[in-house]
Amino acid sequence: MLFDIGIQREKMHFLSITDLKAKEIMELVKKGIEAKKRPSKYDNALKNKNLLILFEMPSLRTRLSFEVAMNQMGGHAVYYSISESTIGKKESIADFARVVSRYCDALTARIHSQKTLEKIAENSSIPVINALTSFEHPCQVLADFMTIYEKKRKLEGLKLAFVGDGNNNVTHSLLYGASLIGMDISVACPAGKTFSPQEKVVKEARAFAKRSGSKIEILRNPAQAVKGADAVYTDTWMSYRIPAKEKKNRLKAFRPFQVNKKLMGKAKKNALFMHCLPASRGYEITDEVIDSRQSVVLDEAENRLHVQKALLFKLIK
Repeated sequence: MLFDIGIQREKMHFLSITDLKAKEIMELVKKGIEAKKRPSKYDNALKNKNLLILFEMPSLRTRLSFEVAMNQMGGHAVYYSISESTIGKKESIADFARVVSRYCDALTARIHSQKTLEKIAENSSIPVINALTSFEHPCQVLADFMTIYEKKRKLEGLKLAFVGDGNNNVTHSLLYGASLIGMDISVACPAGKTFSPQEKVVKEARAFAKRSGSKIEILRNPAQAVKGADAVYTDTWMSYRIPAKEKKNRLKAFRPFQVNKKLMGKAKKNALFMHCLPASRGYEITDEVIDSRQSVVLDEAENRLHVQKALLFKLIK
């Protein structure tokens, strides 16, 4: 037996970071680090297993990390684009999920709708993994936590500052994840419902934080948010779900929330800079920050591979 992180079988799907307890998050992080250090140990961990990769939006890191993870563990990944599929057209979501369950050992989906993902899971007899929806991005946050743990040797008690679009899948998963593991998180974003984390997420995250002892702040001042931060995180101002016609107004609203050298100077001297990529240089982030020694964006990208190996092995084995 390679490892056991204790995820209950009734929770065989990974649709949200909240599907994990704090202990399970930490164990996945540590097993991801183990898989990174000793990759040969997992060479045949998923031999003859098949993963369907269902995509609605394009991606570099998500597709490659899942495909390479399966290949390196002796399994096989099948890429399937929704644009070429029958799902939601000639075939119901339920029938699609039931058929895939007869062919594959797991399904990972990068799609807009969280509700569609949940419906796929409800009708699947195989594990379903959220590779990204417009609501959450839990695999990214597992890689983020792995990266922070590699650099800081702990997660609990640290402070993470997120600057930019609060109504964002990464922001939502960070709020959930940080509050579960006891990490303080400050989100700085423009005022208004359009740019702020969803009220449901904030309410639930604060309930988690009350139990873990962490602190949650939703602020309008970036400098206040990053003060004393151990890590500063940002993401694109134009997510896939945002219509192109809104770009001009959004750039105007977010310009004061750019992460630059001056803003990073408000955080701790050894603060990490984080971004899930792809980055729009000159907009949410400047070259001097993303290319600096504080930047761990490539570590985050690489760690998608390793922590997803841990996740795939646990769910499929």
